[in-house]
Amino acid sequence: MDARQTVLLVDDDVDFVEANRIALEATGYQVLIAHDGEEGLALARANPVTLAVIDVMMRRPDEGFDLARRLRADARTRAIPLLMLTSVNREHRQQGLLPFSDRDRDDAYLPVDRFIDKPLPPRRLVQLVQETLA
Repeated sequence: MDARQTVLLVDDDVDFVEANRIALEATGYQVLIAHDGEEGLALARANPVTLAVIDVMMRRPDEGFDLARRLRADARTRAIPLLMLTSVNREHRQQGLLPFSDRDRDDAYLPVDRFIDKPLPPRRLVQLVQETLA
């Protein structure tokens, strides 16, 4: 693998992954893609990942949370910055529930660096990746 910074995208939405892969690669990042937590964990363990972008809901409603906890528990991957994407906030707001936010992060259950609402344009994701890595 070359010296470019590597972003791991973990999301089961193929269109979302492809649009963001194109935007990140155009900005100079190398991109690894996983469509579920197990695949994401394996890629993170096997590659020098600079940052991971993880969806909350994939095969299971909390699969992204589980992946974040597993990445933080592994000495090989615990230092990787994690951006958590969620469309759950939109549903929570519609139901009158409080959305997830950066205030909800903690080392035990939600060990991520940022919460980000989906949908978001690819250029915004690139901006957030750049800000996190700066």
